[in-house]
Amino acid sequence: MPETEQKPPIRVKMKIGEIEFEIESQEDQLQTAVDRILSTVTERLKDTRLSERTSSPPRAETCKGVIQKLWEENWFSQPRGLDEVHTELARRGFHYDRTAVAHALVDLVKENVLTRIGRPRRYQYAQKRPPS
Repeated sequence: MPETEQKPPIRVKMKIGEIEFEIESQEDQLQTAVDRILSTVTERLKDTRLSERTSSPPRAETCKGVIQKLWEENWFSQPRGLDEVHTELARRGFHYDRTAVAHALVDLVKENVLTRIGRPRRYQYAQKRPPS
């Protein structure tokens, strides 16, 4: 048998992020095809990330910082319970654990930003002083 007989093509499936592709080629051309696709996908992902950044920057804020913003907006002008605070944070897109919210509220009470009204497990939090 002559050695010039062609081998069956190699099929490769790849997934990068949300992009999926399939390559079928001869073994000697496979590396070149994969390299071209990877460089194209990498450039496309960079462009996508840049456009996402300009439309809405990522938010990395502490639980306490977000609660302080609520205070600055006079949201605590009425007494609010832990559940109400936790729900409002989630509504605004901040999904903190309830214990983190409770600890942040206690810290703000200690800093004389908020005051606590009521009994344990039923505390209501209200602004102790208005934002300046």
